[in-house]
Amino acid sequence: MPLLHTNRSQNNLKPKITALAITLNEEENVKRYVESLSFADEIIFVDSFSTDKTVELAESLGVKVLKREFDNFSNQRNFAISQAKNDWILFFDLDEIVTPELEAEIISVTSSQTDFVAYFVKRNFHFLGKHIKYGGWQSDKAVRVFNKNHCKYNGNLVHEVIAANGKVGYLKERVNHFSYKSFDNYNNKLNLYSKLQAESLYAKNKRPGGYHFFIRPKYRFFWQYIYRLGFLDGKEGFILAYVHAFSVFKRYLQLWMMYRKIE
Repeated sequence: MPLLHTNRSQNNLKPKITALAITLNEEENVKRYVESLSFADEIIFVDSFSTDKTVELAESLGVKVLKREFDNFSNQRNFAISQAKNDWILFFDLDEIVTPELEAEIISVTSSQTDFVAYFVKRNFHFLGKHIKYGGWQSDKAVRVFNKNHCKYNGNLVHEVIAANGKVGYLKERVNHFSYKSFDNYNNKLNLYSKLQAESLYAKNKRPGGYHFFIRPKYRFFWQYIYRLGFLDGKEGFILAYVHAFSVFKRYLQLWMMYRKIE
């Protein structure tokens, strides 16, 4: 039986909600994601032609799956919004888990008369099996709940954010964020972000110099590991600071290669 229709919270007064996600080879997360958002009235995946069982599993659980070639995150997400039947949108990633407590708060705020058109949700970030509490992750948040009539993604190729025409609030409950599958997967994700950031800089005619290669990566490492207390997370904090610093270096290396027409 599809999980989509097994609502955990029965409230006839609540507005209808659409849960959206963009997917690529997420088969290990599909069931968990759908279960955690089963209170939504509609779930839609915009899939970038997964080669695993993401689509098959999602459709078996009652999810509507649309396929679209990936160009950038903002376009992919804005396309998904355009397909939603309902005004209130939940846009969590497949590696984020909505707890029953967060579900109850989402239903409460979307059912109330309020001037808020969007809500930030704080995230509990997990890496290498550990809840990361420092290095900047302690304040990690993103808009995950919003009214589509007043919000859209801002057009950034990567690290896209919601542009809201109205008041934005904060939810008290947190979502659990399990971004780490394997080291190679996490590194590949950072490589994609670096590539898209390089493309964005290239489009703005930004050129890399010595500062970008030698100073920016070191600054990122010390900001995350020292200034934001990443060292308190032990070896996991060091690994995170190191790979994110290297992704900054990779961003400008890819930009440098673009100007030299090097693949």
